[in-house]
Amino acid sequence: MAAPDARPSSAGPPPARSLLLPLLLVLLLAAYSLPADSAARPSSNSNPRPAFTPPLLKRHQLRRPSSSSAELVAGPANASTKPFTAHYFPQLLDHFAFTPNASTVFRHKYLLNDTFWRRPGAGAGDDGPGPLFVYTGNEGDIEWFATNTGFMFDIAPTFGALLVFIEHQFYGESKPFGNDSYRSAETLGYLTSTQALADFAVVIRGLKRDLGAEAAPVVVFGGSYGGMLASWFRLKYPHVAIGALASSAPILQFDHITPWSSFYDAVSQDFKSESSNCFGVIRAAWDVLDERGATDKGLLDLSKLFRACKTVKYAYSIRNWLWTAFTYTAMVDYPTPANFLENLPAYPVKEMCKTIDAFPAGADVLEKAFAAASLYYNYTGDQACNKIEDGDDPHGLDGWQWQACTEMIMPMTISNESMFPPSAFSYDDRSDECFQSWGVRPRPHWITTEYGGYKIDKVLKRFGSNIIFSNGMRDPWSRGGVLKNISSSIIALVTEKGAHHLDLRSSTKGDPDWLIEQRRQEVEIIQGWIDQYHQDMAETSS
Repeated sequence: MAAPDARPSSAGPPPARSLLLPLLLVLLLAAYSLPADSAARPSSNSNPRPAFTPPLLKRHQLRRPSSSSAELVAGPANASTKPFTAHYFPQLLDHFAFTPNASTVFRHKYLLNDTFWRRPGAGAGDDGPGPLFVYTGNEGDIEWFATNTGFMFDIAPTFGALLVFIEHQFYGESKPFGNDSYRSAETLGYLTSTQALADFAVVIRGLKRDLGAEAAPVVVFGGSYGGMLASWFRLKYPHVAIGALASSAPILQFDHITPWSSFYDAVSQDFKSESSNCFGVIRAAWDVLDERGATDKGLLDLSKLFRACKTVKYAYSIRNWLWTAFTYTAMVDYPTPANFLENLPAYPVKEMCKTIDAFPAGADVLEKAFAAASLYYNYTGDQACNKIEDGDDPHGLDGWQWQACTEMIMPMTISNESMFPPSAFSYDDRSDECFQSWGVRPRPHWITTEYGGYKIDKVLKRFGSNIIFSNGMRDPWSRGGVLKNISSSIIALVTEKGAHHLDLRSSTKGDPDWLIEQRRQEVEIIQGWIDQYHQDMAETSS
């Protein structure tokens, strides 16, 4: 899940109205890693794009992909340096309608690793084939997530599991309308979480059938938005998946379930817990930046101070650059070095604050802020300048702008206690921004209508089962997650020092004991689900 954009409108005129930074969370999204010798890592240059929503473009008429049906047959890609092979499934455009366009087929990408899979047939044992561990793809290129999801690779040998990573529709190579997929609401209208869940179900069932593994149990995994999808998949398709590990999944970040200021209050607390001076410097930087960026000469001076590759046109752009650095660093405040978003040292929030606190008294506040943000963008020191404007999108996260304008409406405000400038949230303003950009208005309460959220403890206790909600309290997204056990089989694993889906990273020699214990519990719980599944199947067959 990406860091949200909740800057006040007084920040100065951006090139377009702002909504949300595209995932990761995403990032929205998913910060995990394989061992260095297992897979290529993402570039340390992967700066999140500024949160500018593209203008509404010319409407595009629906059409069928030009690929022939023969090209839609699954087949491996060159995987000589990757721990997976790429395949393509002939996927329906729309699972919920019977209009002519609904039967349009597109190439839906998924990845496989069968290195440790216990195949059906001879040698499978009494329990039959090994389980399918399926990653429910986030808002980006699936190879990025798979390459950085070390936990699933770590535990595959223990379970004899087949690893499957399914790309989310409209991201990566799984674009139903090719390069025209983002052109307008006519095409993007098919980009929804419910369509994505149905896509996952169809791929899983088809894959099990083709592999002769109908009896194999399925466990779904996901982090951030992918974690939300994993938990919702278990609730919507319990006949397909026997359980779900939903890491850093803010499924309660909607409506009025979670306090609207909680995200940025948490980011601020992360920094304040390291140094009150660090917190104060960042808090003071925004007004100074606005004042100096009010003139052309000021923008030129700021461009030099922040070592911009090009002279910046808006002070807002530098605000966005700083904002992203501080927010993402809080999200990925890992106890070991990592380079999922950028190359970062262990405990990067602490290191940022050390950088600020090392300045002499009276030093320029923006010099301090720049030095701290440089730890995020240029910890390795190999960047000659900073792309503050016109940044790239190396992981293909742009579709999140649409999702943030339709169903993923997560209200966020900034309180007076935050290190960021105070700001409010208005459903009406968000609706107007979305209509201006896309010609559509959000359905702000659809997620809680479709998946629930209110009184989740009482609701899921009555019918849900087999979900792990894992959260680290250093992660600001944790405030919108499930933090208490709901039942004996819907478990909340919460770590005080954990960060954004830290448990899904590959294990390292430097992992603290509490992280090792968290992963041990997850493996134990998953093993229990699988054991119970085989016991149920044995009783049924007898």
